Amino acid sequence: MPSFKPVAALTRGLDVLRIVNELRDASVAALHKETGLDKATIVRMLETLEHEGYVTRNPSNSGYVATGRTLQLSRGYDLHHRIGLLCEPILTEFRQAIGWPSDVALFDHDAMIVVQTSRETGPLFFNRRPGFRAPILETSIGRAYLAFCADSERERILARLRPRTDPANALASDPQRLEALLSDVRARGFACMDDSYSDREYSGQLWAMAVPVRDEQGILATLNIMMLRSAVSPESAQERFLDMLITNANRLAHVLRHASCG
Repeated sequence: MPSFKPVAALTRGLDVLRIVNELRDASVAALHKETGLDKATIVRMLETLEHEGYVTRNPSNSGYVATGRTLQLSRGYDLHHRIGLLCEPILTEFRQAIGWPSDVALFDHDAMIVVQTSRETGPLFFNRRPGFRAPILETSIGRAYLAFCADSERERILARLRPRTDPANALASDPQRLEALLSDVRARGFACMDDSYSDREYSGQLWAMAVPVRDEQGILATLNIMMLRSAVSPESAQERFLDMLITNANRLAHVLRHASCG
């Protein structure tokens, strides 16, 4: 635990920078919607980030985009890039086999970070490029991780999320409902995206199912399939794709464990 109270202004500023990076082209209105901060505060933070060279204005629409200087913040961290390269051939084969795209995600402190996706050239690409941070409690990749990680790790994760008041983390403060959900995930062997997340992020058009990427030593990552709700129901997906999803998760576990030992 930290020995001091976090600096709230810095925390908010980092949130703004993170969301600018995720949205690729962020308006003040979009940042207000994502963060809940008042627009005057957001403008001050953006102007500070612009002064320091981390964001710049898009002259065509007055939005803000991240600059190349943000890459300096990740210098020295390339784990997700290296793992993404290892996963790419398996994801490509999997998409060719089932016709729907997938993501591989790693747990990272308080979210799932997408390290590789097979959506880049398809209609279901949206914003989920490698590096996208997905909330744990509402996404299939997060729920699959939380259901199958060690009890001690799960409690540490939830302890980080409980103080947060946004709807995406409400389950962290509802232990009975959360345990029922995670027990169901374990019983079925897969997790599904929360409907409210689908509604908010994808206008209810998409849903996802995910399984853990694990071996006898524990969970390494999670693997999902993204599908159009109008084309594939959860019941149909379970019958048609679950076995292949688990098979490819096992392939990924072998590749990732071998890489970590090599």
